[in-house]
Amino acid sequence: MKIGELAKVTGAHAKTIRFYEAEGLMPEPARLASGYRSYDDESVSRMEFILKAKLLGLSLHEIMGILQLHDAEESTCVHVRDLMERKIAEVETTIDALQSFKGDLVALRDRTVGLVDCRSLGGDICTIIEQSNIKRQ
Repeated sequence: MKIGELAKVTGAHAKTIRFYEAEGLMPEPARLASGYRSYDDESVSRMEFILKAKLLGLSLHEIMGILQLHDAEESTCVHVRDLMERKIAEVETTIDALQSFKGDLVALRDRTVGLVDCRSLGGDICTIIEQSNIKRQ
């Protein structure tokens, strides 16, 4: 199959497939006499794996590590389990940060209950936002 067919089957853009080839995630495909790339079922499986791994939040570098183990015919299970542990910790940290941010937004909103016109509070554009305690990261 040509790159357009691989793209259609996997839902990936042709440009993404070429990028993954350039990055070494996808092997260099065979070429037809016309010079077009030619993909097989193994290409479909590998592309679908990469896309699923991306959905799980893995970076291309992390995916490359898994693929290198696989290509060397080594077990990937322990490595992937370790990656999942790190991802879980990252998600928990993100959830904590989002909960804190939500608390800041709720407090800001609650301070403005009943306020119809904040121009009387003296802000340049919007006093509610200008007086928030939010800091740039």
